[in-house]
Amino acid sequence: MSPIRTVMTGLLAASLATPAFANGPTCATPEERSALDIRALQSQLMVLALTCQQEEQYNRFVTQHRGTLGSVYNQVQRHFRRVYGGAGQRRLDEYITNTANGHSQVGISQGSLFCSNQAGLFPAALASTTRDQLAQLSQQRQISQVYSPTACGTATRSASSTTHRPANARPAQRPAAERQARPASSTAPRS
Repeated sequence: MSPIRTVMTGLLAASLATPAFANGPTCATPEERSALDIRALQSQLMVLALTCQQEEQYNRFVTQHRGTLGSVYNQVQRHFRRVYGGAGQRRLDEYITNTANGHSQVGISQGSLFCSNQAGLFPAALASTTRDQLAQLSQQRQISQVYSPTACGTATRSASSTTHRPANARPAQRPAAERQARPASSTAPRS
């Protein structure tokens, strides 16, 4: 079996052995979001290298951006630990596996066009000299993500969590015990 088939078979087997990566109530700082974008770009480049026999260019990319890629990995790892606690490493491993598998599936779906469709990605990645440029490249090329946490500090409410009441409806009263435990003059918001 060729090396690329071995890697792809391993990725597929690993993705089948892990549960689907589900987004929970998570958020990412702008720095974490940037790190996730760069990890997705690195994954796309790895799949491109394996699929299109461009391992030499991938090795140049990794060598050229070694410091940034190490820093990005550590930041993504801290994000998963912050969000998922003790399950953070397992969730990070799932993220890495599922990201690579997702990129591989795109390659498979594009068939023989995949390599030509991605022809400019390695030159652009190698021309990038900063972390910000790598993150921008990932965004400009719309590199797919399997994990998209919301931005930290943004309040988002889904339609399913919003209660719809007629305009003339009165809000429900709190239970008597709760009303008595809280002074009427208190202006502090309830949690």
